[in-house]
Amino acid sequence: MTTVLDIDALPAGLRFVATVGVFDGVHRGHARVISVLAALARQCSATAVAITLEPHPEKVLRGVGPAALCDPAERIERLKALGAGSVVVQRFDQAFAAQSAETFLTRLGVGRHLAGLVMSPESAFGRDRKGTLGRIRTIAAERGFELSEVPPLEMGDERVSSTRIRQAVEAGHLSDAARLLDRRYAVVGTVVHGDGRGRGMGYATANFAFAEPVVLPPNGVFAVRVTWGGPGPLTPAHRRDGVASLGVRPTFGGDGERLLEAHLFDFDGDLYGERLRVEFVRRQRGEKRFGSITSLIRQMDRDAARARIILAPLRDRSATRRAR
Repeated sequence: MTTVLDIDALPAGLRFVATVGVFDGVHRGHARVISVLAALARQCSATAVAITLEPHPEKVLRGVGPAALCDPAERIERLKALGAGSVVVQRFDQAFAAQSAETFLTRLGVGRHLAGLVMSPESAFGRDRKGTLGRIRTIAAERGFELSEVPPLEMGDERVSSTRIRQAVEAGHLSDAARLLDRRYAVVGTVVHGDGRGRGMGYATANFAFAEPVVLPPNGVFAVRVTWGGPGPLTPAHRRDGVASLGVRPTFGGDGERLLEAHLFDFDGDLYGERLRVEFVRRQRGEKRFGSITSLIRQMDRDAARARIILAPLRDRSATRRAR
């Protein structure tokens, strides 16, 4: 399985089938698309190629895009795990947006054999999104490649979409988001230096910075699972349970900037500069201002104890799987 950074970098002579999208979140609806892509690839004796656009087209076309649901590296790994033989991380800029659907398809086929394309009814590409399913159906007949249509996936009488998942996370409906994603929601950030208050209270924390805006749940305290290291996001070298705080730290006169910080249980290593994945298991309570540091520490003790109880069954299941 390979990753390339432009459609023009796909190998010469490649026989392939493709699908195009942002795939933010790589949710259940995306999984259905990749499943159809892999099946079409087998049918056509071709390589399954998922083309993911970066940055989000709305950021280029409207100046601002939605906050991300999935770290780019994790998105690539998940697309491959679902069945994509190759992933193209295609830079989306004004020049790319200006090309017609016909030009895009011609570029795909130069020196290669485009054997098929997978689309959903709402997907479209090319200038002004004129490459709709109906238009591509005509082009497919003219150029002789297969076109597979993937019907939208609905859960709870509503289409599964990245927008729906963003709304669920931001509303604090983590179980709903997990159901649509087929996994618990998580963010990836880099550990940076904080003010050291947590360590002084007996709760050293990893403070997170994000390269791009990410979708976050409402402020509060969460039971979390944290992973890092290893060859990729889905195969981490290290795992720890923990308790995380998200908010403006009102007890310390926060300036309104939201901060995610996580205390890892039974860990005292140096994580500065590491990229950690924080999986939100459950929101335990909302953010609260305490009248004294002593009151805050007592609540932190209760939060940590409750998080351990919440996470214990997950830890037991993970240990059982590793023992098999």
